[in-house]
Amino acid sequence: MKNRNYNIYFNTHTISGIIISAILFVIFFAGSYTLFKDEISAWQSNTSFQAHADKKLNYNNLLDSLNQKHNLKGRDINFFFQKNTFDTYVEVTASKDSTLIPKKKPEAEAKGRKRGRRGDGDGAYFKYNFYKGDSKTYEQTYDLGEFLYRLHFLAQLNQIPIRIGTPFGYLLAGLVSFFFLFALITGLLLHWDKIVSNFFVFRPWSKVKTVWTDAHTALGLIGFPFQLVYAVTGVVLIVNTILLMPFTFLFYEGKADKMYADLEYADSKVYDYTYQELPGKIDIQSYINKTEKLWEGSDITRVMIKNYGDASMALVIEGAADPQRSFSGAGKIIYELKNDKVAFHRSPLGESTYISKVKSLIYHLHFGDFSGYGLKIIYFILGMMGCVVIISGILIWLVARDKKNVPEHKRKFNLWLANIFLAICLSMFPVTALTFVAIKLNSAVDMTYIYRVYFYSWLLLSVYYIIRKNLNRTNRETLLLGSIFSLAIPFANGFCTGNWIWKTYASGATDILFIDLFSLSIAIVGLISFYKVRQRQKLQTAI
Repeated sequence: MKNRNYNIYFNTHTISGIIISAILFVIFFAGSYTLFKDEISAWQSNTSFQAHADKKLNYNNLLDSLNQKHNLKGRDINFFFQKNTFDTYVEVTASKDSTLIPKKKPEAEAKGRKRGRRGDGDGAYFKYNFYKGDSKTYEQTYDLGEFLYRLHFLAQLNQIPIRIGTPFGYLLAGLVSFFFLFALITGLLLHWDKIVSNFFVFRPWSKVKTVWTDAHTALGLIGFPFQLVYAVTGVVLIVNTILLMPFTFLFYEGKADKMYADLEYADSKVYDYTYQELPGKIDIQSYINKTEKLWEGSDITRVMIKNYGDASMALVIEGAADPQRSFSGAGKIIYELKNDKVAFHRSPLGESTYISKVKSLIYHLHFGDFSGYGLKIIYFILGMMGCVVIISGILIWLVARDKKNVPEHKRKFNLWLANIFLAICLSMFPVTALTFVAIKLNSAVDMTYIYRVYFYSWLLLSVYYIIRKNLNRTNRETLLLGSIFSLAIPFANGFCTGNWIWKTYASGATDILFIDLFSLSIAIVGLISFYKVRQRQKLQTAI
């Protein structure tokens, strides 16, 4: 390789890597735990989906209770199901029936118009659990699985009031994924000439820079295909609205709604309200049961009821095939209740459109949910390898610039920068494990509690290790703390809920059991790693 090309690849790889390193570590670390989002939610709520997977969901009871509370006439009701849980987000829109508008005072009427209300008042949005039969707000049902899922694309940063056309957190995560593509490609080009020989070189007893360089190269090459897939799918999933924006003007004359309808993100069909009563009893449950038999081997992902109680009432059901049977299947069926007929039907098994196949492909590749726990564990290991590659890259950058020919002020700056990055990154391990324990010790966990425990402890640990400014101790102590807290996770679950490992195994609660066993495995690996690191540091001190 020519020196000029090598220098270009090297500088591009280094600069892009340093810019995104800390944020990319957060994305990879939180994303690795997100692979087990459903299991974490079941573990926290003490409700196993696996142990009660055959339970039938009663829609009629839910609709009856909603009707008593909100008067559903003329409303749209949407159910957004959470995979492998009994939870669904329920959205109730305002009524389209203008005869139900109550008489208001002029100022109250103006206030209602200002907020875009219509019908007999506001709609509603909440989370309903079919197993427990209770409904709560999003904040009340917020769990650690949801927190880590949203953290892995920086959704918490959306609260920063920056007006840039798209939420700040999503945009930042998308930009990081885009820069990550640069780092991956330039890193591969750097090692292209010696890609085979460098892959098999590892010198653990050599000097520090050599050890980190070998680890960075070997692990980077092993995880390259996985990381490339993550980078590409991450960009598409996070910033798809920005990527699609030019096509809105090129092909749709600026009409974004029409484009999203063609991409199957929205329903283009308009259901006009007729002000005529729907004859007979409304039995949504029978249509759900019929669809489940028709789509055997698939999961219902969304149910939309249009114009409840009106003659134009329609039921739209969307579903997805089991990814182990059909990797990219998405189905849809529309029932017209007045005539009791099927207006549209596309099975999720073998009849998917090209668009739905592409969308499913990107989603399944990103989350690794198309097989069992074995594949998810492999994804987790590869994700953690990505974290090691990031840390090793920071240390290589630091050691390469810690030379006598570098001015003292630059060396101090480089050390402080690496120290800050490592303190923020490495403290995520003990903070995440600590939060697992904390949510079991408190019976009233909500969004605010999780935010406070996670972010405050993360801030305290990060500041502490930044002030300590000892990279070896930061690495060693965070590894030990994270392992101890991970070891405490199954014990906290057992003492607080009675769900000891042998009990969850006997009851078939494999999702809850998995988190306990997985935490134990992480703790064992962490303690062994701590022991090895400690032994190596003692050996180097003796020499």
